[in-house]
Amino acid sequence: MSKYTTGEMAKSCNVSVRTVQFYAAKGILCPTELTEGGRRLYSDNDLVKLRLICVLKALGLSLAAIQGILESEESAKVLTLLLGEQEKRLDAEIKEKQAQLDAISIIKESIADKAVIPVNSIIDIENRMENNKKVRQKFRKLVIIASVLSIPQFAFIVLWISRGNWIPFVVWFPIQTLLGILLAKWHFKTSAFVCAKCDKVFKPTFGKVMRTNGTPKARWLTCTECGHKGYCVEVFQEVEEGN
Repeated sequence: MSKYTTGEMAKSCNVSVRTVQFYAAKGILCPTELTEGGRRLYSDNDLVKLRLICVLKALGLSLAAIQGILESEESAKVLTLLLGEQEKRLDAEIKEKQAQLDAISIIKESIADKAVIPVNSIIDIENRMENNKKVRQKFRKLVIIASVLSIPQFAFIVLWISRGNWIPFVVWFPIQTLLGILLAKWHFKTSAFVCAKCDKVFKPTFGKVMRTNGTPKARWLTCTECGHKGYCVEVFQEVEEGN
């Protein structure tokens, strides 16, 4: 079995030495062996684990969520679901780009043949592209709105520190809290979760989701179908008209 130093681990995973040391300090990636001189040595399994941590970080998970997932009984299932959702998003992006290429080909051929562009084909392509954009557009809107709501808060904090006027901040804080709750409710209106135990898609109450730890991609929930407690992967769910 190979043994790797901190520097070799960092180089293999294209991260900094400080990153590997930080993961070790947090207990997420503990060295397999310590030499008499206090030098950390890692195994092949540790290298695989570090690569997995890097993948999960790239998916947007926090270190606390990653540690919880790695330590959970259903870690393999949660990881499979997370990667499956990422695969769907990438596949949607590929289909969107392919639809754009198809549209370009149709238009070019029509121009070359001096024929009328087949409108139905263009409409079908546009519809496919629109459906693939929904999840990404929702997330972008959420980020933009949250950023806008943060501007007054920072401005009032600066005013408080520079001039000692704390009243605007105190007045704005409950307003921002209320707007944040409304924004979160809007986000979870089209969200559901997949249980890593039974594979069922379920929709917990807004209150339960807000009281749990996790990220927009995975949260610690109790499955309403089988009762399993653990990290569940968030998925996009269409809302029917009138709901």
